[in-house]
Amino acid sequence: MLELTDLHAFYGKSHVLHGVSLRVEAGEVVALLGRNGVGRSTTVKAVMGQVSARGSIRWKGEEILGKKAHEIARRGIGYVPEDRAIFGELTVRENLLLGEKRRGGPRCWTLEKACDLFPSLAARANTPAGVLSGGEQQMLTLCRTLMGDPELILIDEPTEGLAPRVVEQVGAFLGEIARSGVAVLLVEQKLAIALDVSRRLYVMGHGRVVFEGTPADLRADEAIRSEWLAV
Repeated sequence: MLELTDLHAFYGKSHVLHGVSLRVEAGEVVALLGRNGVGRSTTVKAVMGQVSARGSIRWKGEEILGKKAHEIARRGIGYVPEDRAIFGELTVRENLLLGEKRRGGPRCWTLEKACDLFPSLAARANTPAGVLSGGEQQMLTLCRTLMGDPELILIDEPTEGLAPRVVEQVGAFLGEIARSGVAVLLVEQKLAIALDVSRRLYVMGHGRVVFEGTPADLRADEAIRSEWLAV
């Protein structure tokens, strides 16, 4: 479905990604792990056309490297950035409607379904998004992305800065997304969540993929965990 091959990415003259290759198949959750600064966020930004890159990014067989972010999104790829990017002065309902799919055909994710999944958002539908808690804002941006009916969602650090109880809620939501059939590429630092929700994992170090395998493979590989994930 999504296939990155020998991907290099740059911020000006800074060479951040050094030949990253990975894939995400239809309906699977894939975690992208590693310490801060190793290139995980840059990888998903490269997929969305937000950084300068070379190599290959293929989506359902089509080369999308070099296309603009809105062109990529219209092909069925959703993106949840680390900073959430909500519109604080708009209500919860208005933020959700901004993500609504405009193209024709049946819709899977609707405002009603999003509110059913997260009753707390329904209860605050007319509340300005800027006054929501960090956890509620994270739920809002996840639901807003789903409103576009993506086939794949790139999710960057969804549990960063959240309380443990809210982290559990986000983890449960990621599981719900997976069960719905939407594929997920998850950038995450919390190993427990990544191991719980993902089918396969990649570990990055110094702008490269240093490990690929299943959660069971990573649990069994203490050397990889110690060298590339331990803080």
